[in-house]
Amino acid sequence: MGRPEVIEYGIQLPVQSQSAIYAEPWEASAGPPDIVEIARAAERAGFSYVACCDHVAVPRRLASAMGTVWYDPVATLAYLAAATARVRLLSHVAVVGLRHPLLTAKQYATLDHLSGGRLLLGVGAGHVPEEFEALGVDFRQRGAVLDESIDALRTALGPDEFPEHHGKLHDFQDLGQRPRPAQPRVPLWVGGSSPAAVRRAALKGDGWLPQGDPRERLPAQIERIRRLRAEHSLRAPFVLGAIAEPLYVGTPAWDVGRRTLTGPPDALAESLRAYRAMGVDQLQVRFRSRDRAELTDQMTAFGAEVAPLLTRE
Repeated sequence: MGRPEVIEYGIQLPVQSQSAIYAEPWEASAGPPDIVEIARAAERAGFSYVACCDHVAVPRRLASAMGTVWYDPVATLAYLAAATARVRLLSHVAVVGLRHPLLTAKQYATLDHLSGGRLLLGVGAGHVPEEFEALGVDFRQRGAVLDESIDALRTALGPDEFPEHHGKLHDFQDLGQRPRPAQPRVPLWVGGSSPAAVRRAALKGDGWLPQGDPRERLPAQIERIRRLRAEHSLRAPFVLGAIAEPLYVGTPAWDVGRRTLTGPPDALAESLRAYRAMGVDQLQVRFRSRDRAELTDQMTAFGAEVAPLLTRE
């Protein structure tokens, strides 16, 4: 599946989404300068990408768990594109079914153009019914909507100035959009871990972004993707992703939680190499931290001391 010799690593940025499940207390008072410095630290530490989530609006019933801080991914990634030079820019994930594919294509093609071809377009079906209802999209049909949206985006983000798509939900032709993306083919990674999402990733995506899979579930998911692609004679490179447990490089002087992997670089690398052995190509990492400085120190230590030990044998 086009596996690189070195497993790549990226990070879902803090601050830009503040769900109670994972946000650290210091993020509540953080803002744009913090996001910029963290993105720059990621670039210096060799991270492959920085990622931003997507929610248009969070209903009151979910606000205590999800929070209402969700930066817009296009605006945020474009802002960070101007503050960085090499790190790639991932939407993890854009709920593209909430928007017409021509609108999505205009936004992300412009982002890719402005960033010099650094976009990774991660897409997903979404999970908040009220969000769909408010925007006039049928939540119950979100899987079918996403399927066609992916097909339409393949065309709309391709090389043609006048893309053409004829589907059940969207129909367009003879409508020009420039600038075109800088990349000849924008990588499209599909998120989600349900059977339908895994199948969609295998058959329609250039990569898979799992959502909440513990490491023991990954081998079966990866095997299913490989089997589906082989059955459909899909031989193009495909990027298999994973999300690691929370990390802390070194011995923490505070309670980082029992699920957090801690220890010296060699011990962390030994644990994370299990993902490599499964066939994972890119690993999304997250660090426990009490402030921005501790986070960027953790990222720096990971890039310098842990990542080099993840090289494929």
